[in-house]
Amino acid sequence: MRRVEHVMGFPVSLRIDDGNAREEAADAVFAWLREVDARFSPFKPDSEVSRLDRGELEPHELSPDLVEVLALCEDYRVATRGAFQVRLPGRGLDPCAMVKGWSVQRAAELLAERGATRFCLNAGGDVASAGGPWRVGVRHPEQADRLCTVLEITDGAVATSARYERGDHIVDGRTGRPATGLLSMTVVAPSLTEADATATAAFAMGAEGIEWAAAREDCEVFAVDTEHRVFRTAGLPVAA
Repeated sequence: MRRVEHVMGFPVSLRIDDGNAREEAADAVFAWLREVDARFSPFKPDSEVSRLDRGELEPHELSPDLVEVLALCEDYRVATRGAFQVRLPGRGLDPCAMVKGWSVQRAAELLAERGATRFCLNAGGDVASAGGPWRVGVRHPEQADRLCTVLEITDGAVATSARYERGDHIVDGRTGRPATGLLSMTVVAPSLTEADATATAAFAMGAEGIEWAAAREDCEVFAVDTEHRVFRTAGLPVAA
């Protein structure tokens, strides 16, 4: 079963190769992602995030999901010494850098709960999978028709942060300016929550983010810096 929908501002594709309730599982995934977009988008004035940012909600009134997301954001802010931020000067609350990976990982868990053991969920290039092997290409940061490498994952996730889709959209929270030092940062981890947040945080840190991400537990890294040097950790699951 394969399905593609545009949700949260990017294409989401789902492939399920097993399970008896494939359509029901797919329906649950896309319903959840649409719910996340409605509740957590800083661009929707009636979302929970927007209401919190305007001071219309007290901390005790927040949903458990938003409490969890904000706690994760704080963990990464502390771990990066401020490079990862969801409250930048002059801007409103924007937890999108955490919400994407967190919500897609939750969607993968919904699939597993409904009996799917072999699936690949691709959200704007970030992948959560089970029952592989699945081959995941890492795009060249400057040439759209080329790949830097191809990874092979079975149960886990891959996320890439780069400039090539949205320009200088990742900001170093320590300076308030667009992050510099890296062209792309790819992280392989057991969950997309970890992979996506680590890739974004490392990119915000710049060149020092490579070593930081590589030192994270259960994370493997493939990175290209602005000098076009390639870095990869020893355990990176490169396809044969």
